[in-house]
Amino acid sequence: MRNNAKALMAVVGAAALIGVNGCGASGTGYQGASSSPPSAASSTAPPSGTSQSLTITIKDFGYQGPVSVSPGGKITVRNEDAQAHTVTSDDGKAFDAAVDGGGGTAQFTAPTTPGSYPYHCAYHSNMHGTLVVK
Repeated sequence: MRNNAKALMAVVGAAALIGVNGCGASGTGYQGASSSPPSAASSTAPPSGTSQSLTITIKDFGYQGPVSVSPGGKITVRNEDAQAHTVTSDDGKAFDAAVDGGGGTAQFTAPTTPGSYPYHCAYHSNMHGTLVVK
């Protein structure tokens, strides 16, 4: 069931990207604690000379977060679960952010090399996501 939800989220995210890219926006992703899909309003690129800042929200033992981020973008992790979680790159080197439960937050910097970076929770083996740097 969770895989179907992830697949649906990927399709919704891809549809949002197509709509945003069609409007000429260069940055994609979304912020927020809601479980709703990404919105075009929060997917605009940051002004020139500033770094992109996005949020990965952890809720109900799942990740909700940016579809993609600019190289070196700042990413905030917000944990809405009562349990502690991590956002740890599968290679263990690109990023690793631990965040306490009950509204805790942490921040990390996205890799500077474009690509797909699968990640997981070091505490809960069923939690997985992918950060796309482009």
